[in-house]
Amino acid sequence: MLAMALSSPLSAGSLPAANVTLGDEVFLRETWHELNGRCVGVITNQTGVTSRLESIVDAIKRNPRICIKAVYAPEHGLRGDRSAGAYVASYTDERTGLPVYSLYGATRRPNGAMLAGVDVLLFDIQDVGDRAYTYISTMAYAMQAAHEFHKEIWILDRPNPIGGMVEGPVLEPHFESFIGLYPIAMRHGMTVGELARLFNDRFGIGAKLHVIAMRGYHHSMLWPATGLQWVQTSPNIPEWDTAIVYPATGLIDSAGVNNGTGYTKPFKYAGALGVDADRLARTLNERDIPGIYFRPAYWTPSSGFWKDKELSGVELIVYDPRTFPAVRTAVEILCAARSVAPQALKIDAAALDRDWGTDQLRLRLQSGASPSAILNGWESSRQTFETLRKHFLLYP
Repeated sequence: MLAMALSSPLSAGSLPAANVTLGDEVFLRETWHELNGRCVGVITNQTGVTSRLESIVDAIKRNPRICIKAVYAPEHGLRGDRSAGAYVASYTDERTGLPVYSLYGATRRPNGAMLAGVDVLLFDIQDVGDRAYTYISTMAYAMQAAHEFHKEIWILDRPNPIGGMVEGPVLEPHFESFIGLYPIAMRHGMTVGELARLFNDRFGIGAKLHVIAMRGYHHSMLWPATGLQWVQTSPNIPEWDTAIVYPATGLIDSAGVNNGTGYTKPFKYAGALGVDADRLARTLNERDIPGIYFRPAYWTPSSGFWKDKELSGVELIVYDPRTFPAVRTAVEILCAARSVAPQALKIDAAALDRDWGTDQLRLRLQSGASPSAILNGWESSRQTFETLRKHFLLYP
């Protein structure tokens, strides 16, 4: 039931004041007047909360002058408790009577029937700052549907928890998928509102878009600087600092390297069967990657493909997230594994190319290229994207 997913207002003083005013708070305090009686549908999940941790849906329901017609849930479901790739069903919430339409079930974009009676779509979901995390694809599909069915779409902006650093390959159109729709860098350094502006203007969506900007936010902030409380964005991103390592290990599993999912610290490990943990850690630490130390580690996942298998490798200890180059670290891990434990690399070519949005990582890895050569291979496109993104930024 939706009631289980949404929270009640918290008493004054129960949480410290945040340093950032979220887009949903600006909407709830001010911008909702611009609806002028039009009805909304809300694309959200458990992360769509105010700084007081009140659900955007509950907050809207408390205002009798806002007409709300439907709720739409992305991958992992409205509560965020479904595993990656799991089918999410639609249903009607018993408490509110609202339909809860799945955008990760029979369809991944709102259709005409799902938008009946809705004039304005509101998007309020916390992203993690990585192109492969599918919430921004859900946002793009919703924007496309808004354009097709002549609705407005308002993005209630939220912080990029891993800041404004830009890293990694820019997606090549041939590898477009729900994992990555548009040619942006792997670590894009943008908020969802800024991405929406980019998608709409540069990639031809053409929706009637309105971004409700935050106040007090700037791109040098990592999540702790915002003063906001973290709500897990999916089962394997339980804490904000998991998001910082996600671009490092989230997409190495298609190369045969376990990334800690199914264990106690998802995305904070890298290894496989029979890896010499001490040698792998030593090899990676000798690379002098900023902000990170690699500890020899041993673990046995309790779920997933690697369930009950005794794995060895490294634990990622990020001691300076401001300087930590996550995507570079992914390349360094794969190259170190190629050297130390070549038997561990079992590359699924189609999946690795799709996830990374290019075949250049795989081809250069297989050819024996150095980490620097792999990184330099996409530096020109990364710089081009970084120049492009500046035209769509809303914050310093």
